Amino acid sequence: GQGVDEPLSATGFKQADAAGLFLNNVKFTHVFSSDLLRAKQTAAAILGKNRFCKDLEIKYDARLRERKYGVAEGRPLADLKAMAKDAGEQCPSFTPSGGETLDEVRERARDFFEFLCQLAVELEQKEHSKLGAPGRSSGTSGEQFLFPWTNHGSEVEPSSECGGSSAVLDANILVVSHGAYMRNWIGYFVSDLNCTLPANLTKSQLSSVSPNTGVSHFIIKLENGNLLKPKITCVCLNQDSHL
Repeated sequence: GQGVDEPLSATGFKQADAAGLFLNNVKFTHVFSSDLLRAKQTAAAILGKNRFCKDLEIKYDARLRERKYGVAEGRPLADLKAMAKDAGEQCPSFTPSGGETLDEVRERARDFFEFLCQLAVELEQKEHSKLGAPGRSSGTSGEQFLFPWTNHGSEVEPSSECGGSSAVLDANILVVSHGAYMRNWIGYFVSDLNCTLPANLTKSQLSSVSPNTGVSHFIIKLENGNLLKPKITCVCLNQDSHL
């Protein structure tokens, strides 16, 4: 949750370093992190291992915080499950007294995602006006971004979209957040925005919480700067081969 702002454990630092090594050839244009300490430390560790982005500014955003669990914060998960059982509810959807509902978490995720989309559109427009030519989304200019996976369970062709080769993007954004929050964000992508998923992804995988430093990769396309209808493709979900 949010109320107990603990640092990473020794294992957590090792996992963050492993994620940094895994992503060390990815050239990010922006990095956003939850403002909770464990996420800040994870983001710093990832950038610290990066060949290109060591000095990139990390922007901290409270909208990326873990779900608030109210009276259950700082207590074992077993206590939360017991509270849910006493209330006759399932644990993931149960809201302890003083906690956030799933709808409230999803609203935070929606607000932050729309902010990212606006950022990407403004970058493309700025590039267009600066060059006086088609923007980077047309493939005429821009950076190339190398990703460390090829096709981890995805039907997306890496040669054309991403993955083992390169991709031309207006922005390549690293977001460091928390398990329950990200599960709600992915749920928003799937249920509200019709995100395209890897063909072999199971329902249990889709609803599971990411392992620590699990990597999920999404391609977002905003045709003609249309913020209302983003086209979202999931390349991989909760990928943890670096662990």
